[in-house]
Parts: sequence; C-alpha cells; structure tokens
Amino acid sequence: MNRQSNRLTFGVLATGAGVYALLQSLITPALPTVQHAMHTSQATVTWVMTAYLLSASIFTPILGRVGDMAGKKRTLVGALVALLVGCLVAALAPNITVLIIARVIQGIAGALFPLSFGIIRDEFPAGRVPAGISNLSAVIAVGSGLGMVLAGPIVGALDYRWLFWFPVIIVAVTALIAHRYVPESPSRTEGSVNWLSSVLLSGWLVALLLPISQSSQWGWGSARVILLLVAAVALFAVWAVVEARTRNPLIDLRIMRLPAIRTTNTAALLFGGGMYAVWAFLPGFAQTPASAGYGFGASVTGAGLLMLPMLVTMFVAGILSGRLAGRFSAKAQLVTGALLGAAACAILAAWHGQQWQVALAAGVFGLGIGLAFASMSNLVVQSVPAAQTGAATGMNANIRTIGGSIGAALMSGLVTGHLQPSGRPYASGYTHGFAMLAVFCLAAALAALLVPSRRSAPAAAAAAAQAPLPQTVRG
Repeated sequence: MNRQSNRLTFGVLATGAGVYALLQSLITPALPTVQHAMHTSQATVTWVMTAYLLSASIFTPILGRVGDMAGKKRTLVGALVALLVGCLVAALAPNITVLIIARVIQGIAGALFPLSFGIIRDEFPAGRVPAGISNLSAVIAVGSGLGMVLAGPIVGALDYRWLFWFPVIIVAVTALIAHRYVPESPSRTEGSVNWLSSVLLSGWLVALLLPISQSSQWGWGSARVILLLVAAVALFAVWAVVEARTRNPLIDLRIMRLPAIRTTNTAALLFGGGMYAVWAFLPGFAQTPASAGYGFGASVTGAGLLMLPMLVTMFVAGILSGRLAGRFSAKAQLVTGALLGAAACAILAAWHGQQWQVALAAGVFGLGIGLAFASMSNLVVQSVPAAQTGAATGMNANIRTIGGSIGAALMSGLVTGHLQPSGRPYASGYTHGFAMLAVFCLAAALAALLVPSRRSAPAAAAAAAQAPLPQTVRG
C-alpha cells in the first residue's frame, strides 16, 4: 500500500473510531435534558449510558474475533453501519425505551477500536505501525473527552437530538469510503465463532458490569448486586473452561496469560478506573455552586471548556508517542502516563479552589491519557500474533472499560455517601475520591513496570500461539 493510501485508510479509521469515542461522552452532559424532554426518571435515563456500556463490552471482543476470521474491513463496515443505524434511531426516538435500544445498537460499534488497530498492523509498513497506532489512540482519547466540550453548545443552540444527527451524516460518508477504499486485510484466523463461548462471555460481562454501574442506586449490599456478582464469577469460570477446551476459542487464553498482555491489561484496568472517574465527576465538580464550599457554578458549556486543556494535551501526547518510540519504549511511556495521571489526581485532591488549578490538573492528566492510551495499544499489538490482534486489543479496551466502571462506582460512593442538607456532596467526598484515583493511577504505573521488554514479547507470543492444545480438546 502506498503512502497516499495509508493516509486515506487512516483518515477513515480515525473518523469512525473518533465518532464512536465521541458518542461515549457526548450524551452524558445532556442526560438531564433528555430526562426532562422524555418525561422519565433519573434512574431510567441512566440506562442511556448503561445500555451503551454493556453493549460495547459484549460486542467489542466478539466482533474483534470475527474480524480476525472473516476479514477486518468487512467487519469494520458492518460496525459502521450499526453505528449509523443506532444514531438514526436515537435521533428519531419518540420515547426513552427506543432511545435505550438505539444506544444498544450504537454499542455494537465498540469493535471499531480493535478492528482499526488490526487494519493498521496488517496494512501499514512495520516501521509506521507504532506511529499509526499512537495517532489513532490520540484521536480515540480526544474523541472520548471532546463530547463533554461539544454537548453544551450543541444542545444550547439546537436540540439534544442533534447530538445524534451530526454523527449520522459523518458515519454515513465514512462507511461509504471504507467500503470503497479500505483494503481487506490478508491476515485471517481459521475456524468459526464459538457461539457458546460468546453467550458465556456476554453473560459474565453483563453480570459484572450491570451491578457495578448501578451500585450507586441499588446499593452494594443489595441482593441484586450480590447475586449478579456471584453469577459473574460462576459464568467466568465456566467460560474459561469452555475457552480452554475448544479448538476455536473466542479469546485465546494462552495469549491473555502472556506476561506482556497480563501486565498491560492490569495497568489498563487500574488506569481506566482513574481516567473514566475523572471524566465523569470533574464536570460535576465544576458545575457545583460556590455556596457548597467548593465548585465554580459553571454551566455545562463552561465545565466543558474547563476540560479543554485535557483534550489539547492528550492529543499532543498521543501524536508524540509514536514519534518518541525510537527513544522511549511503549513500556516507559505507559509508566510515565500513569504517573502523570497520579500527579494530576493528587493536584485535584490537594488544590481545587481555583479554576486554574483544575485546568492545570486537567492538562497534566491529558498528557498521561495520551501517553497511556497509545502505549497500551502498542504493547498489545507488539505482543500478540497478527491473527490475534483484534481479539487482544478488543479485550484490552474492555478491561479498561471495566476498570472505568469500577472507578466511577467507587468515586460515586465517596462523593455521594455523605450529603449536605442542601443535597449536594461535601467537598471531602471529592477530596477523598480524587486521592483514591491517584492511588489507582500509581498502581497502574507499578503494573506497567512489570511489563517485559519488547524483545522478549514477540517470541513469547509466537511460542504461545504455537503451543499445542490440551488433549481433551473438543470441537
């Protein structure tokens, strides 16, 4: 593939993945508006986010594997079509039930991340793969945060439905260009989809993420939460046994046990916990009236603008990550990114009385996100055989999301555990919460230090891929 084709392919991948990432956060600031417009309760409107999270968690690893087998370009176009349909249904949704269904359809496109990374690995020259993955990671990271900045102006000037109409137009064009110009990757995995494994994977992910995401409403000690967590453990155990005994594993557990993958995924879990919780709670902190003893009484748009330093620095760091690969390894960048995240959360815990202090912390955290996102993706791609790229990067994204759900749930417990007579949280809730997130990011840095050197990772991946399956294999 020539350089011009590389640029077109990257542009298509970046647009599709960027729009999907944007939709992760674009609707969040507008949830109160949606609740009022559709005459529903706060508990019900939260399912607009929960449904999206659950759907993406299920389809990301499954379609990543399908792409490895059936063709990444074909699966990518299918994911873009699903995103298009989901946005169209959401824009026209007459009630909250239809909107939630639309969000489930949109979640299917979570597979755009692993598919895009896989296409870059298959199609780009080897020397340009790290930079391509870093640049795409920067677009994904910025897209994930940009929604918080754009939501306020869009809703204020137009209507919340335009949060979906704009993506409809962009995704439709992107899908057509992808179908016409993105080449089909030659690397394929033999076999077929193990549907029993797919059902079990879906089961334990839903049973794990549902109680975590709803814990603030249901209560950690409620019967629903406890039973679902027990079910998650049981289903995971059954899934692991099925995966180990089949000729066509959905996610090859031998690959997941590689030291480079295991440690990178651990770092992803912990860093995801800090990252998503900051995204979820920092805008709310900024919007709190100063009469509460903290906060700035910012509007939705003002709170989004306070996050702008984070978006700028994460994009710059993500772009630079690939260009620094020759001097600083992906492991070193992941350690640095996690440490910057820890420093940012420590700043938020100690100094948050002035807007410039919050903006400074946001900028530092953006540097950490940019480095960590790119380096995690590069570490996974470097450490697995080409035929496992989709499933491995999809699972890494999933683990980061699981960490984000845990971090946000724990942060919610600290922030909302004790309320003022006015119903607003005490400042100490945010202080303790940000301190906890600093510990999360510091633990991610320690996990990243355990990632083996790059030279040993490919050899281990090849050995794992060629290792014989157990004698008790069943088809």
